[in-house]
Amino acid sequence: MRQYNREQKQQGFTLIELVVVIAILGILAAFALPRFAQLSEQAHQSSIRATAGALSAGVALVKAQWVTNGITGAVPAVQGFGNDDVAVNAEGWATSTNGNTGSPNENRCVQVWRGLLQSNAPTISTATAADANADYWASVTGDVCEYQYQLDGQGSTIEYDTSDGAIVTTIN
Repeated sequence: MRQYNREQKQQGFTLIELVVVIAILGILAAFALPRFAQLSEQAHQSSIRATAGALSAGVALVKAQWVTNGITGAVPAVQGFGNDDVAVNAEGWATSTNGNTGSPNENRCVQVWRGLLQSNAPTISTATAADANADYWASVTGDVCEYQYQLDGQGSTIEYDTSDGAIVTTIN
């Protein structure tokens, strides 16, 4: 014959236990959410810095290939770099991929971006076209190509000066 224990086993959580768990989760969320928001901003900044570094490396590599090739003037295509289509000015700085060695315009700034960064480059469009899906918008002032980062709406920029190869990053 079986004997039954009159004590019932607990079948769930009590209301107090649930309230305590919810309160602890709320406190953790209050501390974690601002931290996650800050991480997103830091990720955008790191992305801009990494892209600027890659662009700077591309500029230096084109110049190095130009010097290695023994060229002393402007050429419509530096042989031995990328797709052999990057044009450089008389100082050896990249100006386009369509053979134009003069001062840049918006389209040539886009060409320089794509020619130097090549595969897996962030997407780009001209500021005039203002493609909402592009990561960067290119504009030009004098000899300076300005690439404005669009993903965070803060107006951060990468500037490439085709007259001296300088890369300047401004993070807002």
